[in-house]
Amino acid sequence: MALEVHARAAAPIPLDVAFRVAAGELLALVGPSGAGKTTLLRAIAGLWRPDAGRVVVDGAVWLDTGAGVDVPTHRRRVGLVFQSYALFPHMTALGNVMAAMDRPDRAEAARLLALVNLPGLDARRPAQLSGGQQQRVAVARALARRPRALLLDEPFSAVDRATRETLYAEIIALRAYLAMPVVLVTHDVTEAQRLADRMLVIDAGRKVRDGTTAEVMADPVALRALGLRELAAMLPATVTADLPDGLTELATAGGPLFVPTPPGTPLR
Repeated sequence: MALEVHARAAAPIPLDVAFRVAAGELLALVGPSGAGKTTLLRAIAGLWRPDAGRVVVDGAVWLDTGAGVDVPTHRRRVGLVFQSYALFPHMTALGNVMAAMDRPDRAEAARLLALVNLPGLDARRPAQLSGGQQQRVAVARALARRPRALLLDEPFSAVDRATRETLYAEIIALRAYLAMPVVLVTHDVTEAQRLADRMLVIDAGRKVRDGTTAEVMADPVALRALGLRELAAMLPATVTADLPDGLTELATAGGPLFVPTPPGTPLR
């Protein structure tokens, strides 16, 4: 169930990007504001039509401008999670999930809420839920459409860091259930490293780098596009020892290197 995308346009920004996401794979679209990341999600979902492009999911053609094919948004089996949650305020959590179904099914909606760790909160309205809980409802609602592809548009940016870390862990656990292509738009490189199998770096509507997170983070050109110029010179090293004085010993090609590492400091 692969997702194949190619979109080219002159406006709202110059854009010419193509990529493929395999079933069960999570691709992170990263890059500066205005690069075209959310525009690509809109093209997949049918919310925006490029001047020229093609969107194919599991062999089903959703968009082919050359052949005159443009499947309406409501007929594209896509789950979309917004930064703003976009929940119906007058509906309960259960009602929001059921609203996304072709045929409302209370038992299935309750199962999806349990899947995102919201058991027992079916009757609460969005105003009675925390930001993290609202985001979980949004994910459950997206899955209720039985999508062929799941699109996440900066879904964690509106919650605090502690809640974000919890949601990261839950999305990682949920990946075993998501046998579909997943595309994540984010400005947070650390978030992309945590969640993605691959990163696609986009700048000014063009692809800069497409590769594993390790490959992207080792590419000075990609790092500059991400605004991480201070990381453009990287020194490969291996952790060899954690010393009693709070230093960590690293083995490098030029010899041992000792760096201070307070408790909890992540090393890559």
